[in-house]
Amino acid sequence: MLNKCGIASILFIIFICQSIAAPNTQIGTPTANEATTFPPSYQDSADQIAEYYEQRLYTLPAFKAGHYALRMYRQTLDNKYAAGIWQDMARVASTLNHFANDVTTPEAIYLYSQQRLSSYKGRQGERSRLRFSVTKHHPEYIYLGVDLLSAMARADEYGLKHKHDKRLRQVLRKYDFSLYATDPQMIRAWAAQLANQVFWLRQLGEQDVVEAFIQAFRKTYPDDQDKALSKQQYENKIYGMTHIIIAASGYYQHPVSAADYQWIYHYFRTNIETIIARTKPDVIAEVGLSFLLAGLDKDPVVTQTRQAIQAAIPPLKQMIPSGKDDFNLALGEHRNLLAIMLLGWQQPHAAPKYDQNPAIFRDLPYGLEPKQAAQDQNQKTDDG
Repeated sequence: MLNKCGIASILFIIFICQSIAAPNTQIGTPTANEATTFPPSYQDSADQIAEYYEQRLYTLPAFKAGHYALRMYRQTLDNKYAAGIWQDMARVASTLNHFANDVTTPEAIYLYSQQRLSSYKGRQGERSRLRFSVTKHHPEYIYLGVDLLSAMARADEYGLKHKHDKRLRQVLRKYDFSLYATDPQMIRAWAAQLANQVFWLRQLGEQDVVEAFIQAFRKTYPDDQDKALSKQQYENKIYGMTHIIIAASGYYQHPVSAADYQWIYHYFRTNIETIIARTKPDVIAEVGLSFLLAGLDKDPVVTQTRQAIQAAIPPLKQMIPSGKDDFNLALGEHRNLLAIMLLGWQQPHAAPKYDQNPAIFRDLPYGLEPKQAAQDQNQKTDDG
């Protein structure tokens, strides 16, 4: 049998062997594996996704790269996003050049719209089938709302216009947008898009159908009918509500008054658990951002949405997948950008503007001009 001295000697030898095997480990200091058990902060998660995307940003299509760069610029005012914003301007210019020169007559609009609409035919999924079946009765909506309005409004946000702005506005004025904005079937197919479009029309000083749309939206989706909605239709409802807030902010340019949209904030607070359970990360993030835009940073809904979004980032990954194991950068750009903004929120900025951020607008893509220059050119045209 070992005496006490023998046992002590054996224990001392074991201690020395362990110290040699792990020379950098100190008593009381967590190992690397132990350290990783601590959850990252929200800001850490936002930074990880941003780093991953920004290393690969210019591998994305122009629309995606521009979408990301513009919104991150509005959060940070960092000129490193200038190239992405220029890409976005070039895309807008190309779209408006094509429309102003080639798609102004009813026949051309019809042919363009039919071609765009055909891309929805045969697609799988409830949303695509609904959009095709509804929009085939109003094919011009694809041209007017989805394409023309979005490009004109983006140029306007930059403090720019197309050189044939008057021609494009004349096309817009031939159509009564309330036909689409108050149609329950169109709302069921395009709720978030219609929310964007009615605010864009108001922004451009054209038809103002914002309130008519909101009234029609609430009648289309009464709260006491939520349980009867499919998952897709419930998601469409929540997405429409978030885009009313986001559009009212000028797309993260201005704070929003919660009092102006109290019915939306009340609904979100009352139903946040259902929203998290029944909608995708994009929508959950936009619910949280709706509160941040109203300055409601401390609201429990913000914490709940942040927790849900952080939990959607798989271990050892730096982005939220678009589906199970689908880590396609382009497909995931929207939800991951929203995750960055929600988890690392700073504040909205009304930027960039042509007259305030000259470095970004030094070289304008062909077809785009400062608003005043475009007005002068239109006047010359009117004078013959």
